[in-house]
Amino acid sequence: MIRKSVSAAGLAVMAILFLTAIGGANAQQPSAAAVEVKIDNFSFGPQAQTVAVGTTVTWTNRDDIPHTVVSTDGVFKSKTLDTDEKFSYTFAKAGTFAYFCSIHPKMTGKVVVQ
Repeated sequence: MIRKSVSAAGLAVMAILFLTAIGGANAQQPSAAAVEVKIDNFSFGPQAQTVAVGTTVTWTNRDDIPHTVVSTDGVFKSKTLDTDEKFSYTFAKAGTFAYFCSIHPKMTGKVVVQ
């Protein structure tokens, strides 16, 4: 009788350790996500965004006039986006990626990838 309860207790401890290890591995590797940036009233919103590696950011032009999304280091560049058009880019490596609208250069934003 004692042997069975020790075995059952041992199995319970092993199951808890196994589930904790699985959860810990998942917590260390954040899943890729999708993030939206709205272009409206001559601004990017939010202006700064922090995301995990593998995240896809989608910019949507909600303004009545055309805009672009161009990284300052040449990593990504959209075509001219009319109202309700979208541009997406997936960030495959860590870093800070500043961007602007090439039509309205005072419009700026950045994505920090960790």
